[in-house]
Amino acid sequence: MADRGSQVFGDGQSPSSNGTEAGGMFGTIRKSFRQVIEKSPISPKNLVGKLKTDANTSDSARPDAPPSPSPSTGSTLSSPLRGLSRSRTVMQINKLIEMEVLEEAHLNLLALRLEFQQEWKSCGGGDSTVEFAKKEKDLNLLYGELRNKINTIVRDSNSLPSRNKGLLVHVARIIQEEDRRSQEAGGLPGSWMEAWKEAVCEGVKAKVKNVHLEQSEHNASWLSVHLGLLGSAIVQDLENVKRDLSGSYPPSFSVFSTYVSSYNSVIGQHVKTLEQQATELKDLYALLDWIIHRYQSEKIMGSISLQPNMKNESAEITLEENFLLQLREKYCSRVKVDLRACLDRVIRSESDEVWANRMRPATDENYLDSQFHMDLWTNIKGRVRNSQTIDPELGQQVAASSLSELKDFPKRFESEFRSHCSALKHEPLWTDYQITYINSFTALQEHMEEYQSMSPLQMEGLKREVKWLITRLLQDMEDQFKEDVKPFLRRMMTRKWLTNDDDFKKLESRTARLGDHCSVMRPPHAQELASRLHFHVVKEYIGQLMKGNYSCKNRKHEAAAKKIQQQWVQLVNLFEDMNSPHEWLHPVGHDLSNVIKQKNKADIKNHLQPLVEHYPDFSRKNLVALLHFRGLMRGREHQSILQKLSELKRNVNPAEINKHQVLFSDMLVSVNTDCLSNLPFSCLSFLLPS
Repeated sequence: MADRGSQVFGDGQSPSSNGTEAGGMFGTIRKSFRQVIEKSPISPKNLVGKLKTDANTSDSARPDAPPSPSPSTGSTLSSPLRGLSRSRTVMQINKLIEMEVLEEAHLNLLALRLEFQQEWKSCGGGDSTVEFAKKEKDLNLLYGELRNKINTIVRDSNSLPSRNKGLLVHVARIIQEEDRRSQEAGGLPGSWMEAWKEAVCEGVKAKVKNVHLEQSEHNASWLSVHLGLLGSAIVQDLENVKRDLSGSYPPSFSVFSTYVSSYNSVIGQHVKTLEQQATELKDLYALLDWIIHRYQSEKIMGSISLQPNMKNESAEITLEENFLLQLREKYCSRVKVDLRACLDRVIRSESDEVWANRMRPATDENYLDSQFHMDLWTNIKGRVRNSQTIDPELGQQVAASSLSELKDFPKRFESEFRSHCSALKHEPLWTDYQITYINSFTALQEHMEEYQSMSPLQMEGLKREVKWLITRLLQDMEDQFKEDVKPFLRRMMTRKWLTNDDDFKKLESRTARLGDHCSVMRPPHAQELASRLHFHVVKEYIGQLMKGNYSCKNRKHEAAAKKIQQQWVQLVNLFEDMNSPHEWLHPVGHDLSNVIKQKNKADIKNHLQPLVEHYPDFSRKNLVALLHFRGLMRGREHQSILQKLSELKRNVNPAEINKHQVLFSDMLVSVNTDCLSNLPFSCLSFLLPS
């Protein structure tokens, strides 16, 4: 520093020219400081008392000082500088600043400032001399050194409170005096108080920077550990400020408040840096929780040890605009990424463990089930609940993000399922898998229903996709059943059927297997499938009567009616066991067999009423086909029966017909009837025998 000083300071006196005096003084400066000062013609004890009194008087009275003017402004000298004389050279003043003998250094600096002001005044505002210019440069450099030294002391004051405690008293006085003299020539521009606050902030930055921070590669809990250590460091630092530093400053410095404000600001920048490093969901959660809750909690800013000083202080981190919004969005995006990875694992698990090994599905409460819906529910529910502890709005955003990602899952799953299992389509295991996934996705949707009020749009989107998948799986099962029973139903109401039960037994067996499938399928889809196939079997079984494939002769109609009655009871029982809601279909077999079995043709008219009541869509062509199967294809009784049907149907109120209970109107009727059966009875009377 001595070499630097000889080059920089232009007072014409280097350490070498006054080595003995300076060296002796520098070697004993701390030991003899008070004795030397007391002998000085500008006794610091007297002057400091005067300066302190003057500063305290002006501290609360004067307004904020403007920037330091140049000498050309012609500023008048403040009275405390009058009569000062410098006892130290520029190099010695610099050395005092270096050695932190701030009180004496500042007094000599004030004296040098007085000399500068006096010389400027004597120049009358004209051209300055070389000597004056050197003095101005020396003054600026010394003031710069003093401010830097003060900033260093303030910055490190909380790290070394016991060493710096006494120095801070002088620091506070210098700051007050310099701000009071801000309008005089020779000082530094800018507020010393603001510089002090910046130094406090730099010290806080250093404290925060020194808190241990591991790399995520070395410790999975790196951020949680760091935030815990950071909270402890903040509390400890503010405890030191409260206990050791506040007393070294006048009340006007608001020391504790300044440190709190600095921490709010510095932490705001620090969490921004941490956010850039945080990529995992647990780390983003820890950061959000720390910012929103823990920083203001009793563990940090709300600590009992900081009371009552914190009572009127803000404990909110000073964050950049939209930072918290961006952090929330990053968190929700990570939720979607993690959930997608979870869904990928579900598909991979089903593929590797179930489909590849042709493993039979497990059961839950007697229903075929894959537990992935529970895993997904637990995953999503945990994240939503955790997010709600931070902020209810964040919980809602996480629910929406999760449902949005989940919406694409049914199609992805169905694509992989068909890709891996298409070869099983004609095996029982294929149907078991279909039922399993109908049940599992039904359960998944039911789990997600709790977020209906939180995210109605996303929930509706998920429902549509789940419905799409379940409809596809149900349709496959329905198509397979129809394909399986088609040959058996086609051979009903034929000559072979009348003497052979093989086809019906196969129909019964396949229908019973359908019942087994429905028994391990969760409602309401089991009832939905059973009802659709119930209607199909009834329509196709009865429909065979309409096709004219067989006509009973030689009283075989009685055997046919009996067989229909027996088989019908078995079919009704099967679909009742499946809880089919189509109870309205139960009477049709009995009603038709009652018509067929009548020995006396004339009695047929008396058994049409129940048929018309139960099935108002039963028409003339249906009756013609039924009579054809009975073996009655023409004649007076034939026409009389048709006439009776017309009378019964005239009494049917169309408004009372249930449009959802239509059976006969869509049946194909292919009986070739005699043209005379369509003539009115009166036209046929002359043809009939007497």
